[in-house]
Amino acid sequence: MLTVTPAARDYFSDLLAQQPDGTNLRLRVTNPGTPSADVELTYCGPGDQAESDEDVDCQVFKLFVEKASAETLDGAMIDFETNRMGGELCIRAPGLKGRAPADDAPVEERVAWVLETRINPMVASHGGQVGLVEVTAENDVVLQFGGGCHGCGMVDVTLKQGIETTLRQEVPEVREVVDATDHATGENPYY
Repeated sequence: MLTVTPAARDYFSDLLAQQPDGTNLRLRVTNPGTPSADVELTYCGPGDQAESDEDVDCQVFKLFVEKASAETLDGAMIDFETNRMGGELCIRAPGLKGRAPADDAPVEERVAWVLETRINPMVASHGGQVGLVEVTAENDVVLQFGGGCHGCGMVDVTLKQGIETTLRQEVPEVREVVDATDHATGENPYY
């Protein structure tokens, strides 16, 4: 079930009061279950909702939820948090980027999850990405760097202080993290 807090309801009511009569809101998820998943909240004019949309009655307006997004948004909460600058709309959706593998899932699956949800979003700010080549029988993780990380002079620091530390915290079975990239062939390194 999706929860809209009273503070968010009041915030939306103020916004909708400035729109044509009968305007509501529509919520959908793009790229659910992936690291690039996002929530899209838009105005929804009278009759613009899809027939399959699920509607959430917020007393003074309706929030239409795209049917395909409803499962991903189960347990989500929309809140408006007041601060010195006015406030901030917060949408917390625990299942948005998928669900983390169980603690007893294979090491490779858990490592891949950490790479996609924690590591790659960090290195993406430098135009880089990290791919999993393999997890050896000794639980050594072999990685391939690409984009801005391919040929970067700081890759050893990123590998040992960032990636290896994070992987060992999240997947304690990891023994070592190894870089299999030929950095001499990097064409557009960040550093």
